[in-house]
Amino acid sequence: MAAEDSLNLLTDLIAKAQAAGADAADAVLVDNTSLSVGFRLGKPERVERSEGGDIGLRVFVGKQQAIVSSSDRGSLALDELVERAVAMARRVPEDPFCGLADPDQLVQEIPSLDIFDPTEPDPSQLVDWAMRAEDAARAVEGVTNSEGADAGWARSMVAMAGSNGFANSYWVSHASISASVLAGEAATGMERDYEFTSAVYLEDLKSPEDVGHSAGHRAVRRLGARKGKTCRVPVVLDPRVSAGIVSHLAGGINGASIARGTSFLKDSLGKQVMAKGLTIIDDPHRPRGPRSKPCDGEGIANKRRAIVEDGVLTTWIMDLRSARQLGLQSTGHAGRGTGGPPSPSASNVWMEPGKLTVAELIADIKDGFYITELFGQGVNGVTGDYSRGAAGFWIENGEILYPVNEVTVAGNLKEMFQNITPANDLTFRYGTDAPTLRIEGLTIAGA
Repeated sequence: MAAEDSLNLLTDLIAKAQAAGADAADAVLVDNTSLSVGFRLGKPERVERSEGGDIGLRVFVGKQQAIVSSSDRGSLALDELVERAVAMARRVPEDPFCGLADPDQLVQEIPSLDIFDPTEPDPSQLVDWAMRAEDAARAVEGVTNSEGADAGWARSMVAMAGSNGFANSYWVSHASISASVLAGEAATGMERDYEFTSAVYLEDLKSPEDVGHSAGHRAVRRLGARKGKTCRVPVVLDPRVSAGIVSHLAGGINGASIARGTSFLKDSLGKQVMAKGLTIIDDPHRPRGPRSKPCDGEGIANKRRAIVEDGVLTTWIMDLRSARQLGLQSTGHAGRGTGGPPSPSASNVWMEPGKLTVAELIADIKDGFYITELFGQGVNGVTGDYSRGAAGFWIENGEILYPVNEVTVAGNLKEMFQNITPANDLTFRYGTDAPTLRIEGLTIAGA
């Protein structure tokens, strides 16, 4: 559906809701098209194309709200959608913090972000990419089996409108290539690893050969892993896992958790939460950013901001509801789907790089652990306690030596944040990113 037609549909739906008794309403429409292929052991396994869409309506009767969604856009279905939503809103408890943005809170200028690549790849092109990625991975000496390679592409159109006068739509796109292989033999031990590339624009993807070579070499490098020893040492996080530290920070300052009092950072606004010199940026307007968007899910302006500056926490991440609970203003961080109310969520977030190279970062480590993979969900968002399974490589006298697995790394996020040193190798890959990080004094539990 064209963007203009989508906005007209939403505007009509909101008018119907108000005519049915709603005091206010907003609606979201999302249309998706995706194409994905799979290739394994030299043969195509899957070619899939899907098209679909959903529409979600949120209505308010006083301070009561209800959300109903549907994939059927027929006139009768939409009439039923309105009827159900208004009936539900009249029966739910009041929420004193719910409600639309005031008209003077709405975004005034919609930025251009370059987040949509109009080029749609042919399925044969994706098959070729997946084949080349797997071929390159299997060609690495020591690789003995494959879990396959995938290539995918998707585009989405998002339209939002509200009875407060807001109306906007935008397109986004995404493409990716990945490969996963195994190295070694069952009798002597096998290891698995992977690599991927993703981007908004097809032209920004790494080559399939680069993806495959990296996946193969990563798997082979893990052969002969030893069990780690129990000790307290510096830990170095590969960029593949260091982004998790930024994610934990973002989760800890989520306005909903702060309002409930369930975050380990609930009393930290304006305080030193990380080592001096560390800065974390949230930028919803980064050109070609995987999480860039022109405004938030409630029509409020969003902008680049340092959520941590020189180690000091400068803000919470808030939507309207959490901001009202806290007696503050929304920071433009409302995320929104068709099936639920808005909630706070970060956009493109990263830790600014440091000045040291990775070699310099580990040069003085007598004994340490370089982590390339983390397992499990052992992070307590209330206390900050951190305990996760890990694999990687042992560091001795400043050198990364042999592979290590079957260990647990433990600490507390508050202390970990204060003992971080970043390297200078930041690259943007995930939407949440960080350079290689060194964290002092974590506990390693092994053999």
